[in-house]
Order: sequence, then structure tokens, then C-alpha cells
Amino acid sequence: MPDIHIHRDHQLGLAKARKVAWQWAEHAEKKFDMECTVIEGETSDTVEFKRSGVTGCLVVAPDHFQLDAKLGFLLGAFSKTIEGEIEKNLDELLAKGAKTVAKKAAKK
Repeated sequence: MPDIHIHRDHQLGLAKARKVAWQWAEHAEKKFDMECTVIEGETSDTVEFKRSGVTGCLVVAPDHFQLDAKLGFLLGAFSKTIEGEIEKNLDELLAKGAKTVAKKAAKK
């Protein structure tokens, strides 16, 4: 089975990273018909996601995101396309989150 591994560093802190992760999970549920479960922890959260042919998790830490997914046989042929779509969506959400942090810092 093809695997997808995506790591993104950020400077959002855990509270803002949680918001980004929840937005990502909502997008995955709507666009890709994923079933997402958020498991909150004290120092990090995990978003577990699955649907037919895909299982994985997104670890949400104060300074990074780590996404790991396993694709089934049929979706494996599209692994690069799927990985690119996930990267694009996650990067857009992180950029929005970073802009929000910068705006709040500028107001202080």
C-alpha cells in the first residue's frame, strides 16, 4: 500500500493549530467523505481519518503537523495527486492561521 507522509512546521501554538486541524478535518469530511475523529491531548492532538481505501492520522503539535496515511490498492495509483491536494489544503490553512497570528501580534 502506498503511504503518504507530510510534515509541516509552524509557529501557531497548540490552540491555533487545533483550529487549523479542525478546519482541515471539516474539509476532508466534506470533500473526500472522510470520517474524522479528534482526540485531544494535553501537549498534542490527533485527528484520525478513514474512508474506504484510506486510513491515517494528523498529529497536531504546538510547532508542527505530521500527517501519515495509508492508501489502499485502488487509490494507490493516485497517491501523488492525493498527496498534492492534502499539501495544498494544509498549506493554505496554515497560511491563514499564520496571518491571524501576525495580525494579533501587530495590534499589541
